[in-house]
Amino acid sequence: MSVAAEPHVMPTYGRLPIALSHGRGCRVWDTQGREYLDALAGIAVNTLGHGHPKLVPALQEQVAKLIHTSNYYHAPLQERLAAKLCEISGLANVFFGNSGLEVNEGAIKIARKYGHDRGIERPEIIVYEKAFHGRSIATLSATGNTKVQAGFGPLVEGFVRVPLNDIDAVEEAARTRPNVVAVFLEVIQGEGGINASRAEYLQKLRRLCDQKQWLLMLDEVQCGLGRTGKWFAHQWADIRPDVMPLAKGLGSGVPIGAIVCGPKAAQVLGAGNHGTTFGGNPLAMRAGIETLRIMEEDGLLANAATVGARLRGGLERELAGVKGVLEFRGQGLMIGIELDRPCGELLKQACEAGLLISVTADRVVRLLPPLILSAAEADEIVTILAPLIRKFLAP
Repeated sequence: MSVAAEPHVMPTYGRLPIALSHGRGCRVWDTQGREYLDALAGIAVNTLGHGHPKLVPALQEQVAKLIHTSNYYHAPLQERLAAKLCEISGLANVFFGNSGLEVNEGAIKIARKYGHDRGIERPEIIVYEKAFHGRSIATLSATGNTKVQAGFGPLVEGFVRVPLNDIDAVEEAARTRPNVVAVFLEVIQGEGGINASRAEYLQKLRRLCDQKQWLLMLDEVQCGLGRTGKWFAHQWADIRPDVMPLAKGLGSGVPIGAIVCGPKAAQVLGAGNHGTTFGGNPLAMRAGIETLRIMEEDGLLANAATVGARLRGGLERELAGVKGVLEFRGQGLMIGIELDRPCGELLKQACEAGLLISVTADRVVRLLPPLILSAAEADEIVTILAPLIRKFLAP
């Protein structure tokens, strides 16, 4: 279980000692021919798994037609995907980028421009402890993780940090920070440990933002696009944001990002205010269109809800009473298991057992499988993972 060193690649990742070769459905194989059950989906990216029989020919067709032009020209595929995103979100318009970082950066720009348009020279944005919005200097500054910020100061000013699910802290900021123009949060914090915003909290935030004329900006990069059993995680709270960054699963592996805006934010950016070379290219747009189409045709929102409940239920059953298992969190096919100690070594142990998972926030086992996961595959994850956790926590 080893691959050659990478002397010409920057050492920015702590890699497991395998190289993946190909995949089909929720299975992948490494260059040595060993099979793995994929419970990570490229970190919530491979919505349709690997080699999906409806997606592959559509992308092959698009590659043969047109991969990239530029945003100098009208882009019919952009309009098709934007219209679909507006239909399923109830929002107004879309800007397309290439990644979660990029569209989160764009959301910050929208908030600042919104503030400037209202005469606020130094606008501020409320952000959250344990948040993760990206690794550019601005998104890193919005992120609530000192470990990933270390070595990159000075950070960007203009962010006011509060605890998640504490409406009193936001109301205090409203009383004491007159330059606040927006609230920016993940509906479910992914990198922070699968920490969910409560429905009643989101509803109170929506009302407060309306009262203060702030933008409510909901980062759905990891938790959106069907992962929780609805198109977007905030829909469980029956609210709508003003700004919603999307990425990861929207293209089923093709890089893509989108900022979806409601009426309050839809006209903030005009010609020359923001742009991108690759964003909205025909290949990425076709990937997004086909991903959403297949999700609807194959009932993948309902599948995420039912199979996710089965997966979480199985893990809760098998790990019930195990000392060191602190909490099960998440919804649908976005599940976190918090342990009482750092558990990064479970990554390699699971890999050796034929299962791909993640560990985030040091102590949280994170599962983000493709939305095509079957009930049998959910049971298989439980069969592999639960004994590994029990053994890891054994005295």
